[in-house]
Amino acid sequence: MNDAPSLGLRVRRTLTQNARDAFRNFRRHGSRHFGPAGTFAAVRRVLRSTPGAPTGGKNSAADHGRFAVPPPAANGSDACHRASASGMDPAVKRLDPHSPAAAALAAGRYRIRVLDAAGVANVMIPWMRAAGWNPGLQDATTFLAADPGGFFVGELDDQPIATVSAVRYAGHFGFMGCYLVAAPFRGLGYGLAIHEAGRRHLAGCVQGGDGVLEKVGNYRTIGRVLAYQNTRFEGIRTDSDWRPALALTEVRHVPLPALETLDRACFPAARSSFLQAWLHQPEAVALAAADTLPTGEVRGYGVIRRCFSGWKIGPLFARDGQVAEAILRGLVERIPVGDHFYLDVPAPNQPAMTLAARYGLREVFATARMYAGPPPAIRLDWVFGVTTFELG
Repeated sequence: MNDAPSLGLRVRRTLTQNARDAFRNFRRHGSRHFGPAGTFAAVRRVLRSTPGAPTGGKNSAADHGRFAVPPPAANGSDACHRASASGMDPAVKRLDPHSPAAAALAAGRYRIRVLDAAGVANVMIPWMRAAGWNPGLQDATTFLAADPGGFFVGELDDQPIATVSAVRYAGHFGFMGCYLVAAPFRGLGYGLAIHEAGRRHLAGCVQGGDGVLEKVGNYRTIGRVLAYQNTRFEGIRTDSDWRPALALTEVRHVPLPALETLDRACFPAARSSFLQAWLHQPEAVALAAADTLPTGEVRGYGVIRRCFSGWKIGPLFARDGQVAEAILRGLVERIPVGDHFYLDVPAPNQPAMTLAARYGLREVFATARMYAGPPPAIRLDWVFGVTTFELG
């Protein structure tokens, strides 16, 4: 009788030990790629040492055009998280070692990786559309300009089941969004695993995000702090006269540093690469107030971009309501009569809320802007329109 353990038993023993090691490393460290490569290597050594055992190469990443899991329904932009005692880094959220996600991670079946532009276009954008978030036509490209390493997909057996974005800006600010988990895989740890991947990418940052109002109480239990509410408004480009009362110019005629000065006052971090992509994207219009202050700083600027349904305005930054109204009118004037447009307004900016009401814009929904860490000091009174709920 041969007392040597069978191939199957040896593989199971190897997987068991490496699963423990992989899960321990996952909790302690994390990385851009959470599949336990050590497990694969150990199993390959067992297979190679056994005559007649099957061999095979490492599974390649799924082809972007072959993702077969249907788009999930929305489960909210659950993006903020627990802050550490320093107020910057989140406390680690432990994955249940008995969860299906933990087992799939240990077995190498669940892998988390960074998406490129094709992946964002073929996975994240369709899921956002299915969730009713109505992304822009160019968002796959412009979003990545903010942080090429900040968009993640979780794949189970090479099929996508979860996404999250964690955009790391210059300095110590990050923003989370695009958090979606396919319905059959919720509550099993897969969402937590990819969410932790995003949080690790933003280590050392104050982290912001927009969540659904109904979950504010849940957010508090894990350290998220409500800052204020954002409201999405919808309007229709009527055939009335939308010409602005002030002279405006296209942003290509304005030096980028002048725009960045205003942008930095209204946004928590510098974002030059993103602005260059955002301001000059196809099927969009970007306008700035032509009259400048004595210092040369622009008085306001705004962007309207085509989405899968209608148009979205954002950002709309202005030093006062008169300039904001002129830019709003100038942007809406550029879109076809009858088209719908959307504007996301921070509720504490009462002149912005009044402007939306004066033009008869209809409230669609609201979000909770929350932060883990100290809320950034920005000129919220100059923010008449948020850039995006996904990127801040």
